[in-house]
Amino acid sequence: MLADPQGTILALFLAFCRMGGCIMVLPGFGSARVAANIRLFLAVAVSVAVLPLLWDTIYPRASSPDATYVGLIVSETLIGVVYGLIARLYTLGMQYAGSIVAMSIGFSAPGGMDILEDTSENPLTSMLSFCALLMLFMLDFHHIVFRALVESYAATPVGNVVDPQKMLITLTDTLRASTDLMLRLASPFLIYGLMFNVGIGLINKLAPQIPVFFISTPFLLAGGIFLLYLSIAALVRQFADGFAPIFLSF
Repeated sequence: MLADPQGTILALFLAFCRMGGCIMVLPGFGSARVAANIRLFLAVAVSVAVLPLLWDTIYPRASSPDATYVGLIVSETLIGVVYGLIARLYTLGMQYAGSIVAMSIGFSAPGGMDILEDTSENPLTSMLSFCALLMLFMLDFHHIVFRALVESYAATPVGNVVDPQKMLITLTDTLRASTDLMLRLASPFLIYGLMFNVGIGLINKLAPQIPVFFISTPFLLAGGIFLLYLSIAALVRQFADGFAPIFLSF
């Protein structure tokens, strides 16, 4: 029998708030394709698994008679959501890079159903996003996130006042670092599109009576797809390798 059932349940719930807030927005787990009850059971399972490791940190605060449970629930959930958003913003960067690639190579196909979410997305962007997230799962990125959540109890113990400015700075720095990386990944396609369109523009000046745009589009698309074929493995690999340094830097 538990010596303090009420304190144990409250400690478990506080762990659930931080872990569940992260899983709610975490890439892959927080996808619209994953049922809500599966995410709920996963958050409960992770909370039960980490509670023995964090018992001495969570239980004294949860069982304290001076504890304000509403404030604890809000602060713990916000901390978990911020950790999940760091990973979420990084993976959303691949959609940004995919849009740049599709625009640069003239791949303007109508939007279709996204594999990960319930929104309309360009097929090329959807494919790149799915490949990038699959590579992250193969490299166990969720282990990095959960370990960072466990270690966050040392940096931000239960009951500490949450600093909104620090959270916003963290998310802003994540956006900056992710944007820089995605622009580097998409830079070959930007250069290809720029050089091709400048060359086509010069040809159009020499022969203005020829509809160069309609003639050049198939060549632009074919060259872009061939360039993607040569570089997609390195693109996805560099994306996956950049997750840990960016995530752990904050």
